[in-house]
Amino acid sequence: MSKFDASQSDYDIIIAGGGMIGTSLALALAPLNLRVAIVEAVARSAAQQPSFDDRSTALSRSSQRMFAAMGLWPQIVAAATPIKSIHVSEKGRFGFSHIDAKEQKVEALGYVVINRVLGQVLQDSLATVDKLDVICPGKITAVSLTDQYAEVTVEEETGSRQLTGKLLVAADGANSAVREMIGISARRIEYQQWAVIGNLLPQKAPQNRAYERFTEEGPIAILPVADDRAAFVWILPPERANELLQLSDDEFTAQIQEAFGYRLGTFSRVGKRAAYPLSLSKTNSLVSRRSVVVGNAAHGLHPVAAQGFNLGMRDVAALCDCIGDGRTQFGLDCGRASILESYTAWRKADQEKLVWFTDGLVRLFRDRRPGVRTLRNIGMLGFDLVPGVRKAFAKHTMGLAGRLPRLSRGVPLE
Repeated sequence: MSKFDASQSDYDIIIAGGGMIGTSLALALAPLNLRVAIVEAVARSAAQQPSFDDRSTALSRSSQRMFAAMGLWPQIVAAATPIKSIHVSEKGRFGFSHIDAKEQKVEALGYVVINRVLGQVLQDSLATVDKLDVICPGKITAVSLTDQYAEVTVEEETGSRQLTGKLLVAADGANSAVREMIGISARRIEYQQWAVIGNLLPQKAPQNRAYERFTEEGPIAILPVADDRAAFVWILPPERANELLQLSDDEFTAQIQEAFGYRLGTFSRVGKRAAYPLSLSKTNSLVSRRSVVVGNAAHGLHPVAAQGFNLGMRDVAALCDCIGDGRTQFGLDCGRASILESYTAWRKADQEKLVWFTDGLVRLFRDRRPGVRTLRNIGMLGFDLVPGVRKAFAKHTMGLAGRLPRLSRGVPLE
């Protein structure tokens, strides 16, 4: 290829992956007036599109502030359910803990929204962004990186073509193909657990309270959703998860009732169930030449603390800050090494902290030794009784600890 002028590239940024993180990144970048392309392999309306299904996502306070700063929160909150308290317990043990929004002086600790609903808001908003091209369905099959640009080969229904950009962002999930193409490897640990998900109707309305119930088989999260229903995420060994999927609705309801208990009365009217395997993944680097990984492509977390999506949104916010500051202060193009170095320095600690926390929590509650069980319950009691511990924990789970990007503080980009 002849010598390339980065200022004449097809795009400033090419985003691989049009799921919730990739789409949110494109929308967050809109005020910077960049030329952006999203390349997504699965059609938005396809049944196998994994990003916008009937799973529920718990949005942290920092994610809520981001969507507010992006002008999207009024549409999202109309279909979201606030979490005003969280109750954590272990079946058959005396300890429990709770976090309350009033105590933390916030109107909600977070919000629960159905992925399908959030996805529709994000997709509809793409139409309002100038200088944005959405290539869908389209699959990136090859990547070439130089000091000046990133070039990708995109396979579409009509054939293949090459696109060039100053920065390539891999936002194509935990099994990211583009991550491998840019030379970044990921360490993956299989938990030998599956998440069984769905929703049901409890006899008592959840009243904006979320529950995390640890059992011998695995934790059960119960989240408040619209119409006084509750979404559930039940973590189980693979064979047990498969067994539960085969049960009738009444049989399954009896099983989850026995595991969770009767804090919400009798369960009924369980909805469609689904299941997926769980693993931990962590990359050896966040950046390569003219490229960066964000969201699940950079870190795949266990859902026990509902932090995966929110961590990815902080990736988005920090990347937007680094790009915006680099352009404003130094006139740099968005793929320059100094911008990517700033992003790595910013995100590394937050990502490592969440990986350590979620993985540690899973291992702690899988340990069935009597002494460890006793220490767990003493710890949960201490969590409620020791001054300052609950406040610090809540700050981290709300995504408000440490250095926050502008969007995570609710400040719009300019």
